[in-house]
Amino acid sequence: MANKKKRPTLQDIADRVGVTKMTVSRCLRDPSQVSESLKDKINQAVEELGYIPNRAPDILSNAKSNAIGVLVPSLTNQVFAEVIRGIESVTTPAGYQTMIAHYGYSVELEEKSIASLLSYNVDAIILSENVHTEKARKMLQTASIPVIEIMDTFSGKIEQAVGFDNAKASKAMTEAIIAKGRNNIAYFAARMDERTRLKMEGYQQAMSEAGNEVVTLQTEEASSFTLGAKLLAQLVETYPQVDGIVCTNDDLAIGAVYECQRRGIKVPEEMAIAGFHGHDISQTMIPRLATVVTPREEIGHVAATQLIERLKGSSDWQPTIDLGYRVDLGESI
Repeated sequence: MANKKKRPTLQDIADRVGVTKMTVSRCLRDPSQVSESLKDKINQAVEELGYIPNRAPDILSNAKSNAIGVLVPSLTNQVFAEVIRGIESVTTPAGYQTMIAHYGYSVELEEKSIASLLSYNVDAIILSENVHTEKARKMLQTASIPVIEIMDTFSGKIEQAVGFDNAKASKAMTEAIIAKGRNNIAYFAARMDERTRLKMEGYQQAMSEAGNEVVTLQTEEASSFTLGAKLLAQLVETYPQVDGIVCTNDDLAIGAVYECQRRGIKVPEEMAIAGFHGHDISQTMIPRLATVVTPREEIGHVAATQLIERLKGSSDWQPTIDLGYRVDLGESI
């Protein structure tokens, strides 16, 4: 998909609805200028055709932008800061700019961000999710540019995926805690995005196979040290028998460790705690955090390298590139 095909135009929408191009343009700029029934017809045609507004001059509509779009769920999350570093270690020397947008873990905002990036005629796009709205998928299909989804190699993909198996990684960490003689293990989940759900499934599978009861504390709140401490407080009140915790990321795990220390709960003697991703702070704290170490920067580097090669015309690319993970037992389990 290195060569862009002709995108739907305002005229294509006008022809489908049976109005003038100017009417379509007026509706898209200010829907209040047309009737409700006409607005609905135009919006339906926009969705069916996968129309992408073009913010570049018409003369450049079929030209290379030398830009690669990158969508991440958060600009403050260390995981994606490292992914972006990996991407730009490839794109910058290759003469490409990165256009970065974030969507706050919302598929609706992701759809708008995809539309925005495509409107600037980016040459390729990197997505941090495998779950998208149908309209977003239609726009990506219409754009006919290379698309890579990162951080997950298990879920279905549009074209190409670079990452690791989240469920398998979480299962491996849960099994490591069970092997330490712990059977009353809880799972801390935040945001409840698709990758968190996959990790939770891995935990549940390991617990079920061991004949252990599944205990999960779930919240839509953003991950933080404070949230980890809050969940630990809820856990000891509601499930005093629990002696192990698997967390969806290091932030929650670190908060839980510090809250245990504040309460006089010994880690790991009385409570085993494990995180996910292997942030730098997790390796310097006492006790050193058990965590699943993931190759964030390498994922960005490999994804960008794949896109650059595809933009050069390469057709010999792997649909799935699994870069694996490493279970670090640390000192907290």
